[in-house]
Amino acid sequence: VQLVESGGGLVQAGASLRLSCAVFGEIFTNFAMGWFRQPAGKEREFVAAIKWSGASTYYADSVKGRFTISRNNNGNTVYLQMNSLLSEDTAVYHCAAKRSWGMPEPYEPDDMEYWGQGTQVTVSS
Repeated sequence: VQLVESGGGLVQAGASLRLSCAVFGEIFTNFAMGWFRQPAGKEREFVAAIKWSGASTYYADSVKGRFTISRNNNGNTVYLQMNSLLSEDTAVYHCAAKRSWGMPEPYEPDDMEYWGQGTQVTVSS
């Protein structure tokens, strides 16, 4: 299974970005999907998760109301729409997959089975 992210970049505070993650190699609906981020010098942290069907989502408190996770099961892609970006959102963002048909939850990194290579998001203040 391969996960390929795209969409990172350098933006000013208050701007928006949309990250994409395409999944190859297995039936996409076998997976709950998550986004994680890792600021420089810090541990990887949970950002958002979405159920295999797209019907349910879960967000970290730090991004609730600003970020939206969604998925296109026909296109084998999960997205993270990031609005009202803050300097503290600066990090490498990773998508991750976990075989699950249950409700999404604030996964730990060790819960996830497959990872993308990461994409850098830098927010200047």
